[in-house]
Amino acid sequence: MSLSLEPFFEKSLDLLCIAGYDGYFKKINPAFIKLLEYSIEELQSKKISEFIYEEDRKLTSGYRKILKKSLPLLNFENRYVSKSGKIIWLHWTSIPLPSENVIYAIAKDITYKKKLEEERALHLLKLDRNNQELKNLNYKTSHDLRSPVNNLLTLCNLLDLNKISDQETLKIFNLIQQSAEGLKVSLNNYMDSLTKAEKSESALAVVRFSIVLQQVEQSISALILSANASITHDFSEIESVPFNHSFMESIFLNLITNSIKYTRPEVSPKITIETKLIDGQKKLIYTDNGLGFDMDLIGDKIFKLNQRFHDNADSKGVGLYLVHNHITSLGGTITIDSKVNGGTIFTISFK
Repeated sequence: MSLSLEPFFEKSLDLLCIAGYDGYFKKINPAFIKLLEYSIEELQSKKISEFIYEEDRKLTSGYRKILKKSLPLLNFENRYVSKSGKIIWLHWTSIPLPSENVIYAIAKDITYKKKLEEERALHLLKLDRNNQELKNLNYKTSHDLRSPVNNLLTLCNLLDLNKISDQETLKIFNLIQQSAEGLKVSLNNYMDSLTKAEKSESALAVVRFSIVLQQVEQSISALILSANASITHDFSEIESVPFNHSFMESIFLNLITNSIKYTRPEVSPKITIETKLIDGQKKLIYTDNGLGFDMDLIGDKIFKLNQRFHDNADSKGVGLYLVHNHITSLGGTITIDSKVNGGTIFTISFK
């Protein structure tokens, strides 16, 4: 029985298209046409790159070169601009057919998902800032109140109670002194509880690098597979350190996903993680072969919040900020050595 695939192409709610190696649409299904709001004639009369959001054109061009090498492209995301000016996020699966010089592609509209992710990231940042501000306010308030309370107690001790003949006045004075002493005890207890809470948040335990890395790799296995990323490690010199387990997970997760996100289009991500004992200092050395950074240009901004150094629109400027905070909050340091298109080396020194 011979079946036509035309109804599938025409009725699909997913966005289907066939693109030529020359950079033009050859065929586009109605769902795609409706989303972009252009006519079929308009879509086929211009190069595909003209419909892509300007900041994503260079990145998309790099990945199109991969397709022309007969390699499929999975889980790629970029933005298009509709005729009315709406920015649309698309998630692509593309398969090249070299014999016909065309690319078969399926896309999903993930604009709503991206908006939710952005809102979530902004909320997390806002909560983090508010939390830090509240901590600082608590410490400041408790510290500032202790001084006048201590002054009050000092004044009480300086008074000669033998000169107070009125029993009612003496009674009131004793109540004032007791209240001040009680307030001092409460403030001291509150400061102690704040300190204990701070310590519990950054509680240390023996963290084994191989176990944490395995957990992270499992959690993003689909991303690693689709990017054809290779991760090699050697923790033989130092197998573990006293650290916070959740912090270490976040460090590995952010560094690995960044390496995949900022890979060079012409090569697959290659990541190496190793530990070294250098002059008695325990170090974790993380290396990738990605886009790298111009350190002369952005070296002092690399770990600051909301900093973006590449055209990748998925970047929120949060990952390296979190990595830096996790490490420095526990007394460690992190340095970076990088060059444009020459990869990056992060060196983490533990306390």
